[in-house]
Amino acid sequence: QNSTKFKRSEHTRIKDAVQALALCHNVTPVYETNSGSLESETEADQHLQSSGNIVTYQAASPDEVALVQWTQAVGLMLSRRDLNSMQLKAPNGRTLNYAILQIFPFTSETKRMGIIVKDLQTGEILFYLKGADVVMTAIVQYTDWLEEEVGNMARDGLRTLVVAKKVLTEEQYQDFENRYNAARMSTTDRVTRVAQVVESLEREMELLCVTGVEDKLQDNVRATLELLRNAGVKIWMLTGDKLETATCIAKSSRLVSRTQGLHVMKKVVTRTEAHLELNNYRRKQDCALVISGESLEVCLSCYQPEFMELATAAPAVVCCRCSPTQKAQVVQLIQKHTGKRTAAVGDGGNDVSMIQQADAGIGIEGREGKQASLAGDFSIPQFSHLARLLLVHGRKSYKRSASLAQFVIHRGLIISTMQAVFSSVFYLSSVALYQGFLMVGYATVYTMFPVFSLVLDQDVSPEIALRYPELYKELAKGRSLSFKTFFMWVLISIYQGGVIMYGALLLFEDEFIHIVAISFTSLILTELIMVALNIRTWHYLMVLAELFSLGLYGLSLVVLHDYFDAEFIRTKDFFWKVLVITLVSCLPLYILKILRKKFSPPSYSKLS
Repeated sequence: QNSTKFKRSEHTRIKDAVQALALCHNVTPVYETNSGSLESETEADQHLQSSGNIVTYQAASPDEVALVQWTQAVGLMLSRRDLNSMQLKAPNGRTLNYAILQIFPFTSETKRMGIIVKDLQTGEILFYLKGADVVMTAIVQYTDWLEEEVGNMARDGLRTLVVAKKVLTEEQYQDFENRYNAARMSTTDRVTRVAQVVESLEREMELLCVTGVEDKLQDNVRATLELLRNAGVKIWMLTGDKLETATCIAKSSRLVSRTQGLHVMKKVVTRTEAHLELNNYRRKQDCALVISGESLEVCLSCYQPEFMELATAAPAVVCCRCSPTQKAQVVQLIQKHTGKRTAAVGDGGNDVSMIQQADAGIGIEGREGKQASLAGDFSIPQFSHLARLLLVHGRKSYKRSASLAQFVIHRGLIISTMQAVFSSVFYLSSVALYQGFLMVGYATVYTMFPVFSLVLDQDVSPEIALRYPELYKELAKGRSLSFKTFFMWVLISIYQGGVIMYGALLLFEDEFIHIVAISFTSLILTELIMVALNIRTWHYLMVLAELFSLGLYGLSLVVLHDYFDAEFIRTKDFFWKVLVITLVSCLPLYILKILRKKFSPPSYSKLS
């Protein structure tokens, strides 16, 4: 008899657990016909058996969808849902109808969600609650096995939820509803009062079950993390999962390599405990750090500089049980302490604050919706695409921006130098060297297309950039765009501007219109040659830009009679003078470039 009673009790508990999972969620069923068109809930309900409609579930959380799909697999199917009611289908074909009385949505602060439903068959009012074990432990009764089972699941890398139930009488619910509505109508401290009323109901609940959902790693996560590490990127993992789950994921994703140790910081509450734990970690070498959100808060409040110094020097850091606010605070602290650029990558709504805080926010279009991808500066469909985004597109953007900026500086300084030389030769007169269309043309049609075509340049192919992530590490040295490169281009501009102007003024001509023709033609040719000398991979649009600018200037020499002497331009004298000046301004720089490439070649040239 006792055995039968125990079995019946166990059967009842399993039934209650499955029923709780089928009811406590924010999932909506959507029906699709074999032809691919969507049907209304009523039509789908009528033809579900006969026409073979396919049911899919929609929810903000993929975990909730997974649990509802599991209840369907064991025989209790969510067949219909609207704002006020839910319908389940039992294995025997029986329909179970429930009225939704209240819903308490999940928030990162409460870490739980609840629902009050009324069984329309029996009239019973049921309050279901599910949430993280850290908050549910204090709510449920008889928790002797809870901590052990949650720990076992977490060590297997599963995301856990604790599910509980409470049966309410009509009087209890009416009393709660009155207090709940009064709190919601309150004009002061509304949020706090509502929370207090709900918490008054969350007491002495019956523990039903613990669920574990596997959050599978996307393809090529390990390879991507390895590439980023080799590229010199420090990686921190900020998650709301349990410590055991976070540790398991860090190991399986190879965030922590096999050769590295793993130091799990114990839970600290006081300043002394934080001091001892930080000293313990300081003695470790090449060891990744794992810390919970609560301990992190204590360490930051008591020993912020010391903690950040240790954490930023660690090969990897895992922060578990982090709230969205904490994630953003950690990013802000890294920015403040290191002065480095940060990139935050996330796929859920709880990652939005972190993504917005970072210098570069990267959202992944995940099953948890598009909140993260919409909030980010960049959106990618998979985590593995992060490697190409940074190592290929990020590197190209930096290199191209640096090259474009240098040529914009060069283009402006060289003509300024020429004007300064011209004015100094003529006793600092305020006469403009080039006027009207020549100045407008120089700033636009004559030089703009070749200079801006540099955005198509690349020093190495995307395949090589991904194969050798160390190339990305060199960007941190700032050799492409720094004070050194700036002053180098200033000197180049002064040298070329001086050569062109002094060559045109002192060595060759006395007539002003001839000086303008020789110097301006040499200037345009020098600019086009300098662009060509700095291109590392030619693109057909670059060739077109060079030819178009050269052809347009050649046409201007013939058409613009007010600026150029047509008779002089057709002489050999004009041709060889322009040739000599252009060679003197460009040839030494070309020789220096060849010598530098031979004796001190850049890394990319060794791989090309």
